[in-house]
Amino acid sequence: MDLIERFLRYVQVETTSDESTEVTPSTPTQMIFARQLEQELKDLNFEDVVLDDLGYLYATLPANTKKQVPVIGFIAHMDTAPDASGKNVKPRIVKNYDGKDIRLNADTVMQTSYFPELLNHAGEDLIVTDGTTLLGADDKAGIAEIISAMLYLREHPEIEHGKIRIAFNPDEEIGMGAHHFNVELFGCDWAYTMDGGEVGELEFENFNAASAKITFHGTNVHPGTAKGKMVNAALLAMEFAEQLPEDERPEATEGYEGFYHLTGMSGTVEEAQLSYIIRDHSRELFEARKRNILNIAENINAQYPGRCEVVMKDQYYNMLEKVKEADEANRKKNLPGIIELAKQAILDAGVAPKVQPIRGGTDGAQLSFKGLPCPNIFAGGMNMHGRFEYVPVQSMEKAMMTIVNICKLIAE
Repeated sequence: MDLIERFLRYVQVETTSDESTEVTPSTPTQMIFARQLEQELKDLNFEDVVLDDLGYLYATLPANTKKQVPVIGFIAHMDTAPDASGKNVKPRIVKNYDGKDIRLNADTVMQTSYFPELLNHAGEDLIVTDGTTLLGADDKAGIAEIISAMLYLREHPEIEHGKIRIAFNPDEEIGMGAHHFNVELFGCDWAYTMDGGEVGELEFENFNAASAKITFHGTNVHPGTAKGKMVNAALLAMEFAEQLPEDERPEATEGYEGFYHLTGMSGTVEEAQLSYIIRDHSRELFEARKRNILNIAENINAQYPGRCEVVMKDQYYNMLEKVKEADEANRKKNLPGIIELAKQAILDAGVAPKVQPIRGGTDGAQLSFKGLPCPNIFAGGMNMHGRFEYVPVQSMEKAMMTIVNICKLIAE
């Protein structure tokens, strides 16, 4: 079975995650898929195939060289985003794409005027949806690429490589993918997640992230006799929100610029609540943003004592510092840096590396702080998390060869 056949089979298995269930994996369909992958890896004679009770699947491609080679890993996630349906996915291949709008169904057209990146893939073969579901290239493309790359290495014994570990995890899309990942069992010097988008992408910087839930306590009395007595919690929430800078919202930022993002609000006179996520690539600016939230709350409490309460939690940090530490450790052992290695592997696959910061998070960030440095490499998917998702066949092939090249370069 080749790369594309494998991918088309995977996306037809529903694996949508659900943050409301508070179990791991968050949906039973993910475990069904994990068991299917477990059996497939066993049938393909991978070694050390282990599926734990939480839906984390690990396996090994043994070394074919006697050289002392670092053990590296490749990781992808099994779940698809809850933003759009992942049930009854019906993929189709648009052969030799002509650069025009693509009709997905009678009512849905993927327009080049809205998605100009399509034009970069004219002449390629695009796997698209039927316009009613997402596709699932995020991240079943990564799974297919990893398994296919391992089989390619097995079929080409002239390519020397060390021991390679692979892992597939649940619940990445709801921020839980790395929480129960067994780094010790995985046993790698470093790893790469195959979870990026456009061909050539290489990401090893991400946001520092925190959440903030701000609750406002009011006093409700009859409005006819409210003078000097009523404190309107909903108005306090509005006052709080107005003190955050308008030009530091997601819709006004890009690149390395951080933001405050209001993700939810509710309120009555008696009680109101604002939910924010706080993001910045700079740890210093990240901490300053958190202090700003607390300072605004203190100012409100100075005027209305005890009315504003903040619960803030750090979610993940920028993996860059851990990647730098790993690169420095490698240099002391006369080994290539893990980013240098990935760049060369991408080049050897015939692609120009596109190094860019992640304006979000990744399992690799959390894994890096658990002791497994883990940059992110493209899997090829575009317009992810929605019905306009697509993936070029040629991008997937280049991602697969990037994996092969990494294994080859380390052994060399």
